[in-house]
Amino acid sequence: MSEDQAAQEDELLALASIYDEEEFHRAESAQGGEIQLCLELPPNFKLIVKGDKQTEYDVSFLPPLVLNFELPADYPSCSSPVYTLSSKWLSRDKMTSLCKRLDELWGENQGCVVLYKWIQFLKEEAFVFLDVKSPLEVVTAGKAPVDTKRSEAGVKRTGSIIGEEGKLEPLLELDPRAVLVVDPRIDILPQLLDFDEAHRQKVFDGKAFCCSICFMEKLGSSCLCFKECQHVYCKACMTEYFEIQIRDGNVQCLNCPEPKCTSLATPSQVKLLVGEELFTRYDRLLLQSSLDLMADVVYCPRQSCCQAVMVEQDTTMGICPACQYAFCTLCKCGYHGLSHCKVSADELRGLRDEYTSASAEGKKFMEQRFGKRVIQRAVEESFSSDWLYENCKGCPRCGTNIQKVDGCNKMTCTSCKQYFCWLCLGQLTHVNPYSHFNNPSSPCFNQLFQGVDIDEDDALSDEED
Repeated sequence: MSEDQAAQEDELLALASIYDEEEFHRAESAQGGEIQLCLELPPNFKLIVKGDKQTEYDVSFLPPLVLNFELPADYPSCSSPVYTLSSKWLSRDKMTSLCKRLDELWGENQGCVVLYKWIQFLKEEAFVFLDVKSPLEVVTAGKAPVDTKRSEAGVKRTGSIIGEEGKLEPLLELDPRAVLVVDPRIDILPQLLDFDEAHRQKVFDGKAFCCSICFMEKLGSSCLCFKECQHVYCKACMTEYFEIQIRDGNVQCLNCPEPKCTSLATPSQVKLLVGEELFTRYDRLLLQSSLDLMADVVYCPRQSCCQAVMVEQDTTMGICPACQYAFCTLCKCGYHGLSHCKVSADELRGLRDEYTSASAEGKKFMEQRFGKRVIQRAVEESFSSDWLYENCKGCPRCGTNIQKVDGCNKMTCTSCKQYFCWLCLGQLTHVNPYSHFNNPSSPCFNQLFQGVDIDEDDALSDEED
């Protein structure tokens, strides 16, 4: 084996020991392989999409640069590795600049193995070398991202100048070894965001976390992380919590258990933890609660239907798309055109409090719905009912309201002429009505004049009608 072959074998074995199978894959038929390089992004790195509304996305990972290489027989003594550099998100002019720098590194280290130096440069120095800064602009419709803060030095390094209308025009030919792996018909943004999410999950799965509910330490693959607050709990605890809430119908309460935290679990997280039957119930109740919050959605009042119905603005008629029932959206009865909604006796008693506490706009709405005369009658009758309740008692025989103005506690109903006791509402005999107050076993014994502020002699001769 020649010295070059030995150096190549040692270098490939070293790369295989340093990087895992996902990062470095050695070719089977030749001295070469493929290296996938995830560049180290600065903290709080953002992607930006320009359009009608400028949108920013926080990312921690971008798809890797891929370095495919093959080692010539006289490497490293004479020839450089033959390679291509490909990416989904770096433009070809930037990758051309990187290829130029890789060639310079080979020139500086000719005669020595150079792959590890290339890898370290691409992983740790490429962003600084290209002057790529946050935010990185993503051009939709499959075009590659371009740096929104490209400096003059960075432009020179990529071999470009500012041409007419501010467009970048290449001065140098693009390196054929720089390959942009992207379909021009497909928007690249979803691919970048999907990769970022998948890689974040992979990193999360490999870490250990302590659940704040059961206080056991588990790997991230057995835990759930709320996306908004980043609080982490084990899946076993959250499964039990979610199942209880869904069975109780509290689908809006699947929030983070941390006190005062309002982060909610996403439907995909809920589906991952609960069974199909519970998730179906969760999905149905969540849809229903969302519809309940919509002012232009009501439900068909027929209990056998209950279909959601969209209501047009400035109308009180709803037509169920399922059973074709036309109904009033206010009182939920059959549609009655311009006539006011009918009010039951129980509802009439509650109208006064609702009307007196309503705002001016609310009062106007109630008058339009029930009619002003109905509202006035409800208010008058409720005030009358309150006065009668506070000042009168009903005759125990016929129920006529009786007001006591003066006199003793022996009362006579003006309607049915029945004698009764004001205190206990017991019926008194016509033969001897006062025996009720003279009988020691009576609850009103010696209470003929209880609460009566008159002389005793006058009271003995007084009969209250």
